[in-house]
Amino acid sequence: MIRRLEEKDRKLYIEMAGEFYHSDAVLHPVPDIHFEKTVSEALRSGGGAEIFILEYNGEPAGYALTARSFSQEAGGMVTWIEEIYVRDAYRSKGLGREFFDYVEKNRGTGTVRIRLEVEADNTRAMDLYRKLGFEVLDYVQMVRDF
Repeated sequence: MIRRLEEKDRKLYIEMAGEFYHSDAVLHPVPDIHFEKTVSEALRSGGGAEIFILEYNGEPAGYALTARSFSQEAGGMVTWIEEIYVRDAYRSKGLGREFFDYVEKNRGTGTVRIRLEVEADNTRAMDLYRKLGFEVLDYVQMVRDF
């Protein structure tokens, strides 16, 4: 089951985000305060940033974080899959595919692209994304933090 984060999920999300950022799926950890900021933004933003709780048989199995922006290149709104995390015990149970189906069905008017990034050596995730119709964009991502 996929459901939107509620205030009661704050502690759960922070716990799972910590698990994700201390896994091999990310290049570097982030300060724990970022998790708190993300929850607050998702609860107040009205759709710009959203967190979803992934459940399996009523148990918290993971989460996903999305953000929306306009893209001239795509010609409309883009839903960014910022993060998707499934706890080890719940992998290979269809939760990733279920989440992507949910996003596609609930993408809203004007959304023309779903975009994500994946660490190059995360071949398991890349295989799933290719099966779901995602293509590689040959961009080099650059950031400047403040």
